[in-house]
Amino acid sequence: MTHDATYFAVPALAAARHLQRAGQWDTALRYLPDGPAGAALRAEILVDRQSWRLDPFDEALAAVGAAAGAEPELAAFLTAQLEYFRLLRKLDGAPLGPDPAEAFGLLDGHAPLAGWAAFWHSITLDNLHGDATAAAAGYARALTLARAADDPLLESYVVRHQGGQALDDGDRERATALARRSLQLRAGCGARPHVAAAQALLADALGETEEAAELRSILARTADELDLAWLKQE
Repeated sequence: MTHDATYFAVPALAAARHLQRAGQWDTALRYLPDGPAGAALRAEILVDRQSWRLDPFDEALAAVGAAAGAEPELAAFLTAQLEYFRLLRKLDGAPLGPDPAEAFGLLDGHAPLAGWAAFWHSITLDNLHGDATAAAAGYARALTLARAADDPLLESYVVRHQGGQALDDGDRERATALARRSLQLRAGCGARPHVAAAQALLADALGETEEAAELRSILARTADELDLAWLKQE
């Protein structure tokens, strides 16, 4: 979930992690080693793929369950992500896990996941509970944690959502600056689906301009190539 120093720390996982960031989830799954570390990364990849492609939840849930024995905190985090997306999409059916705001809040103190849990707790407050004020405070804290951990991908998530709040508040200048920051961070990480999402926000912040039209054309091609369902919908 962090920068390349972490990705390369476990060479057996490095190829799959980089393919995941590039949006090549199916190929990434072919490079996973056997054992608990491979099972944990399989769960991460499938949950990540679900969030972009809006896949059915079954395969991701099964992978999370398989990883839960060795990585209970990670499993709780990934389950909360799946439940967040179920609620966000207003899908029928039984809950996939406990209330995501509560689950992310409990994981906030778990060091390896703290920054990401703080971020996801904030977007849950923002998008599911409509509490923009509490979300803004959470984003600020998540940004501090991201920079302290030298985690540019997490920072890119935080500043993109801060940019979204700025756009909602009518501050196009701040929204544009934050969207550009997110885009640059994501490009530096080789995170292709994330780049497309940042391009979408930047285009919205720029309004009806030539640059915005170009951004929308590029991100539409990326969404088609990688089957990024929610960006196709936009």
